[in-house]
Amino acid sequence: MPYGYLTSLALVAVPTWFALAAPRRPRPLATVAFFLGVAANELPIAALAWVLVATVICFVQGDLTSPVVVGALVVTVAGLGVVAWCGRRALPAVQEAMGAVPVSGRLPSYGRVLLSPLLRRHRAVERVANISYGPEGKRNLLDLYRHRSLPTGAPVLIHLHGGGYKGGRKNSQALPLLRHLAGQGWVCISANYRLLPEANFDDHLADAKRVIAWVREYGRSYGADPDRIFLAGSSAGAHLSAMAAFTADGPDTSVAAVIGLGGYYGPYYTDPQASPIDRVRSDAPPFLIVHGDHDTVTSVEDARLFAERLRAVSGQPVVYAELPGGQHAFDLFDSLRFHAVINAIDAFAERVVTVRATK
Repeated sequence: MPYGYLTSLALVAVPTWFALAAPRRPRPLATVAFFLGVAANELPIAALAWVLVATVICFVQGDLTSPVVVGALVVTVAGLGVVAWCGRRALPAVQEAMGAVPVSGRLPSYGRVLLSPLLRRHRAVERVANISYGPEGKRNLLDLYRHRSLPTGAPVLIHLHGGGYKGGRKNSQALPLLRHLAGQGWVCISANYRLLPEANFDDHLADAKRVIAWVREYGRSYGADPDRIFLAGSSAGAHLSAMAAFTADGPDTSVAAVIGLGGYYGPYYTDPQASPIDRVRSDAPPFLIVHGDHDTVTSVEDARLFAERLRAVSGQPVVYAELPGGQHAFDLFDSLRFHAVINAIDAFAERVVTVRATK
């Protein structure tokens, strides 16, 4: 029995299982399922390549003869095939969500997806790291991404990381989005903010607004147009982005639109008033809300409810896109699923910019 080969298969089969059938209860098991399954869920082609290499070695050694081994191989490959198929379904899902607004149907090749863990840089994009935007040391630093041609008057995307307000850092999440938009001539910002237990929600919110105010004051020197700021966030960052938009206390902290990626929209730990679901308002900016229907960390039902309540009162577009097979933190990887989301963000942002230009 080729135990080494079976071990290699198990290293793929178990994450694939959690990608396909991740439990949502109990919470500890759901968390384990997320951590074990998220990479396989977004990079099934890379996992399939691993299986192929291990299978070739096993075959050359003459060990690919046991029915148990062959059965394990077939089940694993079939599971990865289903995961890959679910990833491709993200494109029609976001196209349907965007309605009459056209979304590009272009997706990267399988070769590009396979090599994506190695393709971390965008040659046309430069990163200006560790710019201070406030007095709170390393928790008030931001990284700025822009095209090397140094365009002027560029729209701005500010991204706030996730981590449950307890962890996370800039330059770690939604990087394919930041690099893509910067490559298209945007100025993109990834910012730290103060975290628990040293900080409370007022501190998180103050830092988010400091980033917006920093762009208003200093953005032009980096080529940014401070009148076209898009605020985006992942997980807790989506919660913070929504609350920042709902509590804008003047033009210095207002934004053109908000983008939530796998967001949490319920009440904050110690402050039930800090709940986007309960703070929707008629003068909210346009929202694009994207959530995976297999998310075991933040509730897809809450995301649906948030979109429903916001649509009921807002005078601006509220787009809700649900990703088939999508787990939490789908924005960590340069995957087919996230590329479909990026295409939707392109279309959403272009629509917002066009409408604002006509007013």
